[in-house]
Amino acid sequence: MTTHDEAIRHLSAADPRLAALIARTGPCRMGARAAESDHFEGLVSAIASQQLSTKAAATIFARVKALGLDETGRFHPTTLLARDEMSLRGAGLSGQKARYIRDVCEKVTSGALALDSLHAIDDEAVIEALCSVKGVGRWTAEMFLMFRLGRPDVLPVGDLGIQKGFMKLFALKTLPTPEKMAKLAKPFRPHRSVACWYLWRLVEEQEG
Repeated sequence: MTTHDEAIRHLSAADPRLAALIARTGPCRMGARAAESDHFEGLVSAIASQQLSTKAAATIFARVKALGLDETGRFHPTTLLARDEMSLRGAGLSGQKARYIRDVCEKVTSGALALDSLHAIDDEAVIEALCSVKGVGRWTAEMFLMFRLGRPDVLPVGDLGIQKGFMKLFALKTLPTPEKMAKLAKPFRPHRSVACWYLWRLVEEQEG
């Protein structure tokens, strides 16, 4: 039985509304790139993608990645750090994002941010470590937990899509508070990451 199978079984038993959503949507397709070599790329991509459409984000990140490839073809912080801010802005980044990404490179190369050890620490410690980087807030760290580290029980209460998902699933009249969301999601533990994936699909279904 895969982790998602176990999660789906648990979530379907936890709430009939969520069970109906799962049955309607089908298997969870949420993946995670847990390889440690991907962590730097994932963090830079997350910063570059902030407040952009998926298509625009992919285009800009591809240009940024090209700037950071070393002689072996590996995306490396030392190589990217050697590029000045104007080069990064030429790839499509704002000045602010360029400075944020340079801060990532500096912290990784200095050892202040040990990306290769994130898999060994708990969720809150990962969030604290990532939020030490300029431009990385709790939401970005939570997305990293879910989609890079594959952590199973993340509840990003600051995500508008998740807020809308709770409102739609539970027929609430207004967007729920973080406290309300935590209470409603308590039966979903320890599989709240998969529950969130289905809540995003619910919003897409009703708004798309």
